[in-house]
Amino acid sequence: MEAKGFSVVREYVGHGIGTRMHEAPEVPNYVEPKAGRPRFLRGMTVAVEPMVNAGRAGVLVMPDGWTVKTADGRLSAHYENSILITDGEPELLTDPEAKAE
Repeated sequence: MEAKGFSVVREYVGHGIGTRMHEAPEVPNYVEPKAGRPRFLRGMTVAVEPMVNAGRAGVLVMPDGWTVKTADGRLSAHYENSILITDGEPELLTDPEAKAE
């Protein structure tokens, strides 16, 4: 995204899903060359949720403690997928084409 002139918000990351809303491991939406990478194990469910800004990466949290806006007032997009880690290919749980069994 950055190579195309956009920025990636770094204050927020994807996360594990379990009995609480946000759990370990953190799933960054960017790569830090010297940072460790999360280890995914069979049976884990994680949320991958990049937030991409049309301008600079900075964000502001509004007084309600929930609403987040870009610091420069430009547009932003946020998307989330839930993924189950399996022995084989990961399973996309938020696939709109999937049919309930």
